Amino acid sequence: MQEKHGLIEHPQEVPELAQKIVAEFSALPQVIAIALAGSQINELADELSDFDFYVYTTTEIPTNVRADIANKFATRIEINNQFWEPGDEWIDTATGCGVDVMYRTPNWIEKQLESILVNHQASVGYSTCLWWNILKSHPVYDRDGWFKHLQHQALQPYPEELRRAIVAKNYPILRQHISAYTHQIKLAISRSDFVSINHRVAALVASYFDIIFAVNYLPHPGEKRLVQFAKSLCKKLPKSFEIDLKNLLGSLSMDSKILYNINCLIDNLDQLLLTERLIPISGLGKYERN
Repeated sequence: MQEKHGLIEHPQEVPELAQKIVAEFSALPQVIAIALAGSQINELADELSDFDFYVYTTTEIPTNVRADIANKFATRIEINNQFWEPGDEWIDTATGCGVDVMYRTPNWIEKQLESILVNHQASVGYSTCLWWNILKSHPVYDRDGWFKHLQHQALQPYPEELRRAIVAKNYPILRQHISAYTHQIKLAISRSDFVSINHRVAALVASYFDIIFAVNYLPHPGEKRLVQFAKSLCKKLPKSFEIDLKNLLGSLSMDSKILYNINCLIDNLDQLLLTERLIPISGLGKYERN
């Protein structure tokens, strides 16, 4: 690996298209680091995988400058999307590959990591995704070594306090509390509200996976290939993990089986959490069994 003026050269690891895009953004004075993440750099890429770039800037890059860069690669472009993180998207004309460029400030991502790793702040689902993102990002430009330092800070043991905070945040809303997902799904079934059923089941599964990765002291890998990641990375999984998920998600069009399959899924999660001493046995049985 060679490094020149912050540009990190990985000729055998970074595709040519990515290198060309990095060369454009690294020439801008606002840019202090660029990282490539996602399937394209973790050996999970397929013909549908796009390029995910994270561009870290001290000040905002003008949208006309960003559009000029995108126009060098594509005719189908979208500039300044604000649906999730601020970013630009385009379809590379030469290769047909999707390109997703997201913009972050150093201060923002540093505060996010502090919230997770120092303050042990859990979320309802996806608690540690940004931690995973930093750990698994491939730095392709690092002007002053800031991103290398950020990754060094992120490379630490999984805090036990964070593990327990994630379980405490996500476990009760599976089916213990009055407002738990299971209760909401039961009401949606009684109303034949299939949109609400789908929405609440997706939220339940998100919290379920947040717990699974926390139990295994693993940062959450994001929204895609979760079963694959869990099977390959987690040493501890609930009994019938994959079967229970398939049964639940396969029953969304059959109202009578949804609650039964949810209870099977959570029953087996209960046993794992009891084994790990992450929930008290006295905490079971406080929900309405369906």
